[in-house]
Amino acid sequence: LRHAAAAGEGGPPPVIENGPIKIDLPRHEVTVDGAVVHLTPIEFKILVELARQPDRVITHRQLVRAVWGSGPVDQSHTLRVHVAALRRKIESDPARPQWLVTEAGVGYRLRGPAP
Repeated sequence: LRHAAAAGEGGPPPVIENGPIKIDLPRHEVTVDGAVVHLTPIEFKILVELARQPDRVITHRQLVRAVWGSGPVDQSHTLRVHVAALRRKIESDPARPQWLVTEAGVGYRLRGPAP
């Protein structure tokens, strides 16, 4: 039992908070400013992948591989569609995103809260 408990230590946190966005991994639940936001499984995977590394640019290829695996199909257009839908759900103004921002030609970044 001690080994099992020790193996659980240092793993990913069960809840990721980034500004108004709170991701409860075990419950598979996202809240923004305390309100529950219903995400598709793909949107949830994208958000979690970005939230694990706030303020860091995640390339299109890295996100596609993390969400869909390493298949030969190009998912970049599908990724853009899912990110747009995710923005509509977590941003107060999706046309001017404050949290989920595009790094042109590279990928996406989930901004961390201002210090």
